[in-house]
Amino acid sequence: MKFRAKIADAACLNHFTRVSCMVAKLARTCTLRIRPHALNFILADPAGGGVSMWCELPQENFFSEFQMEGVSEDNNAIYVELAAENLSRALKTAQNARALKVKLTNKHFPCLTVSIELVSVSSSSRMVTHDIPVKVIPRKLWRNLQEPTVPDADVSIYLPVLKTMKSVVEKMKNISNQLIIEANLNGDLNLKIESELVCVTTHFKDLGEVQVDIRKFLQFLAGQQVNPTRGVCNIVSHKMVHFDLLHEDVSLQYFIPALS
Repeated sequence: MKFRAKIADAACLNHFTRVSCMVAKLARTCTLRIRPHALNFILADPAGGGVSMWCELPQENFFSEFQMEGVSEDNNAIYVELAAENLSRALKTAQNARALKVKLTNKHFPCLTVSIELVSVSSSSRMVTHDIPVKVIPRKLWRNLQEPTVPDADVSIYLPVLKTMKSVVEKMKNISNQLIIEANLNGDLNLKIESELVCVTTHFKDLGEVQVDIRKFLQFLAGQQVNPTRGVCNIVSHKMVHFDLLHEDVSLQYFIPALS
């Protein structure tokens, strides 16, 4: 197994940093899948009941150099588990960097080594290196880390500005831990809470509806530092809500199960 890559473009480096920051807000621990054409950040929930995430970055849109050898010719991929915050923290030191290199290394234990070339005032460069511990995931566990299949939605709707939704939901969470998301094919989207003392609601007919943990929904909204290029909400009534976002060339799918 080998992996080494380089980002030499400032805009690509900033974008990669933003993506890692978003992932860190959505998942404490995640799987990084490396393949010849793409990187994926994966949060899987094989047991069911929790949130799951699938984020994909086309490597050619980020890296000026990219070399990898997977576990075998037939299975040309590498799966490692890491603390998302460690990667995000390392990349935050790369602001205004000349270049960033990342590679799999073994320093008494497997690491994702991030080397950042910084330019000083005198135009001389210096290297800052972060060794991020990773756990190599064996081939037999890969089947639990494949792209989730999305059930047919009862309703799909484009999302409004996420910042606006976040400020609304933050106020709602003071009243209830449960949030009902409703949408219909006319383009109406409702966020509704109910408690013993108050019910904040608007009624429409023939709505797709799902009730979720308000904190999980707020965590998803908080992870979106920049409003996506496109955002779609797919509701499978009483089962799950699936968010499908596009941040320029990075796709993010996020699944929140319904509360029983």
